[in-house]
Amino acid sequence: MKKMLRYLVVTMAVVLVVVVSGASFIHFKGVPFYDKAKLVYRNSSTPANIERGKKLSMMLCSNCHLNVNTGRLSGKRMSDAPPEFGVVYSANITQSKENGIGNYSDAELLYLLRTGVKKNGQYAPPYMAKLPHMSDSDINAIISFLRSDDPMVQADETPTKPCEPSFLTKFLCNTAFKPLPLPTSPIVMPDSSDKVAFGKYLALNLDCWTCHSGDFTKLDIMNPENSYHFFGGGNQPLNLEGQPVVTSNLTPHKETGIGLWSEEKFVKALKYGIVDGHPALRYPMVPYTKLTDYEAAAIYAYLRTIPAIENKINKNQP
Repeated sequence: MKKMLRYLVVTMAVVLVVVVSGASFIHFKGVPFYDKAKLVYRNSSTPANIERGKKLSMMLCSNCHLNVNTGRLSGKRMSDAPPEFGVVYSANITQSKENGIGNYSDAELLYLLRTGVKKNGQYAPPYMAKLPHMSDSDINAIISFLRSDDPMVQADETPTKPCEPSFLTKFLCNTAFKPLPLPTSPIVMPDSSDKVAFGKYLALNLDCWTCHSGDFTKLDIMNPENSYHFFGGGNQPLNLEGQPVVTSNLTPHKETGIGLWSEEKFVKALKYGIVDGHPALRYPMVPYTKLTDYEAAAIYAYLRTIPAIENKINKNQP
């Protein structure tokens, strides 16, 4: 008996040493760095795709990167980032060569947007959106906007503050989350006349599904439909006061989702934040006023096709 007890104590001690050593390694290693693939890419810029890039950037990037004090995409403290991720600052993505992305090549910007790997090789943690499914033309449009003369992206010397990632963020970045693969073939935007396919493209590439799924830790970026409670709601991003806001169920479930909503009702909610004449959106969800009525209706058409999930959301929460 004493011998067995001694073996048990030794085994537990070894396990403890391994766990502590592993945790210490991850803590001091931090968010990992990766070798980058060499790309040959140069964006082609026209007034039309600059305008398209601005529209996409206002819906995808500005909520995190727009600094109200500078009026530019110069970064800020992300007070609505889940505290489990640590202290998060968004980067300065203006054309400043010292503090922004002025020294990024077009290929390095493309690589960052597709894979999540920065110019210096460090992985951008999960709180930065990656765009593995966006069409080549829309990626090109975003880069064109970032290179444009628009005042929002002109060089601003606000320094990017380093994030203070939590142990959870470091752990996830060293285990579960890795750089995404580059597309192996061209990605073409669906024909807008195919309303469902076009709506799916918008719903996935405007990053709606990440918040409106059930668990941030169970997202499948390469196969979004496999995510837990895909569009079934339940994730809890924070508002500007740091309070959790439970996201809505957008599946066509008739009792707990939008199964009984008309297209008109959905379009008004998405574009203007109004449902039945009353304000309906709570930060971090904001009205998507830059969408056309047709684009908003296309998202509705797509959501009507996904599996209904019964998940009643308590709207009385903050």
